[in-house]
Amino acid sequence: MASLNVGNLGEYLREQRRQAQLSLRQLADAAGVSNPYLSQIERGLRKPSADILQQLAKALRISAETLYVQAGILDERDRDEVETRAVILSDPSINERQKQVLLQIYDAFRRENALEEEDGAATDGSAPAPGPDPAPGKGSGADSDTTAVPPTN
Repeated sequence: MASLNVGNLGEYLREQRRQAQLSLRQLADAAGVSNPYLSQIERGLRKPSADILQQLAKALRISAETLYVQAGILDERDRDEVETRAVILSDPSINERQKQVLLQIYDAFRRENALEEEDGAATDGSAPAPGPDPAPGKGSGADSDTTAVPPTN
């Protein structure tokens, strides 16, 4: 596991708290931690557990994974996905239902692309596997024995 990057985590938490327009005391109460403990986390003096980070994320309405990346708990390679989720979850212009729908669509696209990548790797690694051939005389609009010729004007 990576070492905790507590200083950057504290700065990030403070910025998220300010963006959410919460006082230190309000965030501490919402997350179920003490005011002094949260203050120490923000100043980089304490290393919060994953459970505390999850409570803070819930109170800030951001993904826990975002805080895990900031703390160095989650691997850096997952950062793009985490940041995308964080941006969606922190957008004040859409409501909670819309955020959840958008995340479901995002997940569906990621799964679809992962399947396409697996199919491409299964064939020769260069392209996704082709679909089934259409029945003769159907689908393509051209006979399989003829070459398509562009129309003349």
